[in-house]
Amino acid sequence: MEYQAKQLFAKHGVATTLGTVVETAEAAKAAAEEIGGVTVIKAQVKAGGRGKAGGVKIAKTADDAFEHASNILGMEIKGLTVNRVLVTPATPPEEEYYFSFLLDRSNRQYLCIASVEGGVEIEEVAKTNPEAVRQIPVDPGTGVDEAKAREIATDAKFPEAVFEQAVEMIQALYKVFVEEDATLVEVNPLARLAGDKLEALDGKVSLDENASEFRHPEHADFEIREEADPLEAKAKDLGLNYVKLDGQVGIIGNGAGLVMSTLDVVAYAGEAHGGVKPANFLDIGGGANAQVMANGLDVILNDPQVKSVFVNVFGGITACDEVANGIKGALELLGDAATKPLVVRLDGNNVEQGRAILDELAHPLVTQVDTMDGAADKAAELANA
Repeated sequence: MEYQAKQLFAKHGVATTLGTVVETAEAAKAAAEEIGGVTVIKAQVKAGGRGKAGGVKIAKTADDAFEHASNILGMEIKGLTVNRVLVTPATPPEEEYYFSFLLDRSNRQYLCIASVEGGVEIEEVAKTNPEAVRQIPVDPGTGVDEAKAREIATDAKFPEAVFEQAVEMIQALYKVFVEEDATLVEVNPLARLAGDKLEALDGKVSLDENASEFRHPEHADFEIREEADPLEAKAKDLGLNYVKLDGQVGIIGNGAGLVMSTLDVVAYAGEAHGGVKPANFLDIGGGANAQVMANGLDVILNDPQVKSVFVNVFGGITACDEVANGIKGALELLGDAATKPLVVRLDGNNVEQGRAILDELAHPLVTQVDTMDGAADKAAELANA
């Protein structure tokens, strides 16, 4: 969230104002009184467009801060409930800029995007005035030293009055990007305040969980467990690669490529069955055993949106008999709580043994289909029944 991004900014020497994070209107009023003068009350959710949604308000008095916080707390912005607000001093910008570092996967490098037309959605600036949005490649091997920072500031046309500050801030933001193992560091707006002071008024940081888990244990403090989707939190605790989607057909597969293909096939098949869609992405991995399959089914079957489940496995390292035993074990574990039909397509390593296990089980909820397209169609049909 913004206040967390600003904490990382401050840690690495980026000029910013942290403000005070509160969860009640009373605390917002107290924070505004302590800050004094005009303040800004800002909704803290992981979404853009907070201002347009009414989640950012100017408070001239502490009573205004109370009123605005009362209205903002509890509101929804892009499906996210606002449970806290950030109270900061009001610092009206004289000019607003945009700045970011991100991971450019396609070119195997970093990319800096900078514009002196910030404060609005950068996508809109790119459409209306593409020349104003500068894209500067950054070699990960050499990074951003002072010379590179000057090159970026020059290309982006930062005004002379804040040019030297921009050079320093670019280097500091690069430190955030690299030292925190981020995939994105974004400031919008990067503001020129009265007295030609350059400051990050907002911030967005995306962290690489693959690095965070072992190099940055402190990053765990940024996660607010009680606000996480309970199914995603449960899946994470079980070590599952799971993403919840807004559909009705639960998906389990082994291998990210196969699962993504399965999502497409189910979405296509669903067009003929009331427009049903995939309910999740769940990759049990290439070497998953029976317990992993059981864990995956446990998560998906507890999603109230799921009406049917499509298990699509191509046996390689994961043998089909292991998958079948996982399905059998999960159904035995869930007992009467298992009420949703499962469509299973097995192929590859030990496929005959796997199919035989499910044939012997003869569970009324389990339907085996030999082909991927046929199984997707059956799962969509059952979800729409």
